[in-house]
Parts: sequence; C-alpha cells; structure tokens
Amino acid sequence: MSKKKEKVISDIEKTKEKISVLQSKLRELERQKIEIENTEIVELVRSTKMNTSELSAFFKAYHEKNDASFFIQKQEEINHEEN
Repeated sequence: MSKKKEKVISDIEKTKEKISVLQSKLRELERQKIEIENTEIVELVRSTKMNTSELSAFFKAYHEKNDASFFIQKQEEINHEEN
C-alpha cells in the first residue's frame, strides 16, 4: 500500500474517532440542556401557586383555545387578593 493511501486511511480513522467523541459530548450537552429546561419549567409552574386542578384547567384551556389569558387574569386577581 502506498504511503499516501496509508496516511489517508489513518486520517480517516482519527477523524472517525474525533466525531465519535464529539457526538458523545453533544448528547451529554443536550441531556444537560433538557434537564435545565425541565428545572426551569418546574420552577415556573411552582411560582404560579396553582393547585393541580387549576394547573390542569389552565393547560386544557390553553390547548383548546390557544389563549388562556382569562385564566392568567383570574390568577393575578387571586394573587393580588392574597397580598
């Protein structure tokens, strides 16, 4: 086998290894991103101070009408009354 071809084959193998390492790193970073997003979502939901039935109604209304502003206004009124 020629030296040129051996070098190219060697470079191919090195490149495949680098790609494999980078793909693993990418998967781990994507997993971390999802975990952070999930934590943010949980914090956001908890900050609304809605019980589970209110939260369920909110999501159902949003899903059906794609507009839950009426529910947000009601929640703001409840929060205002608490203060």
